Amino acid sequence: MQHRAILSLETGEHFFGYAHGPGGEVGGEVVFNTSMTGYQEITTDPSYRGQIVVLAYPLINNYGANRHDPESRRPWLAGLVVREHAERASNWRNQQPLSEFLSEFGIPVLSGIDTRRLVRILRSGGVRKGLLSRVEGDVPDCDRFAWITGRAILPDGFLTDLQKRAAAVPALSAQHLIEEVTYGRRYEFESGPWDPWPAPETRPSRPRIALLDTGAKSNIARSLAVRGCRISVLPYGVSAAEVDALRPDGVVLANGPGDPEAAVRAVETVGALIERYPLMGICLGHQVLGLAIGAKTSRLKFGHRGSNHPVKELASGRVCITAQNHGFQVEAESIPESSGFAVSHLNLNDGSVEGLAHRDLPVFSVQYHPEAAPGPQDNQHLFDRFLDLVETR
Repeated sequence: MQHRAILSLETGEHFFGYAHGPGGEVGGEVVFNTSMTGYQEITTDPSYRGQIVVLAYPLINNYGANRHDPESRRPWLAGLVVREHAERASNWRNQQPLSEFLSEFGIPVLSGIDTRRLVRILRSGGVRKGLLSRVEGDVPDCDRFAWITGRAILPDGFLTDLQKRAAAVPALSAQHLIEEVTYGRRYEFESGPWDPWPAPETRPSRPRIALLDTGAKSNIARSLAVRGCRISVLPYGVSAAEVDALRPDGVVLANGPGDPEAAVRAVETVGALIERYPLMGICLGHQVLGLAIGAKTSRLKFGHRGSNHPVKELASGRVCITAQNHGFQVEAESIPESSGFAVSHLNLNDGSVEGLAHRDLPVFSVQYHPEAAPGPQDNQHLFDRFLDLVETR
């Protein structure tokens, strides 16, 4: 059943639509993703914790949802905003509507709004805090057209109050989001049942990889597992000594939510591991590596979220299309020359840093997602590059 609902931004814009799922209201940072497909992987990416995600593609739920595609144990976003949520899904793997899947975890879906206008606001003015509220009770003299066009007659001060509550939503930097999404214990990764991609040649050495979980997507571990790796997933806050006790052949720093400067314990651990093991950082892991070597991070205006971001590898001049989901960057000019690290990749849209590499040590990182899920598979070779470093260590 659908109910009238409003998305209110802290800057005073209001979007009128219909909510699927639980009542009440949720707040978060409003961001947009430009991917055409992969909405179930997006909703279950822990990096979206604390965010209301706007999908720019106009038709969502056309292929439904299933129990095999999630990238973690549950969806993490605060709310989802779409132009149209298809009433019927058509796909042989469909098991339930996306809105029903999200409702099981108390996450609302708002549909019927002008997502093009909303994306333009976020793109031009930057991300901002928002509040998604369901409107209880009847609204007098208000049909569907009057509601979605914002012509409904609401009580005096109603929208102003929503704007104030949106402005009061806690900022991401004030929240400890990593601790909410990481497992609190070590576990051994076992590959899931659905793998549409052919497995690469298995590494006979069966290297043991320590995956530092700051909100890791499953396909990072899966991309290593299909290459023959044994993967131990370690929780956020693990010390360098605990990593040493595992005696890994290499270490992978995973993605995750929030401000990288809040990942203090991960930065400390990574700083101690850089000269000990082959190391690969992904997304937040890339930013954590940057902080560990003394560089600075800063917020992007509206972030990079989608499956079509062009990135140039400086050493080869090759351009790859990448999947991305981040709102912060490592500042190129802040990288200490004494660290031995240099920028290895650049974003061709805005020139921001997309990769770091050490000139001597087997350590590198990328801001984008080589595991995709969703997105292009152009960058799976980075896992092979990492394992080559592991085997030649």
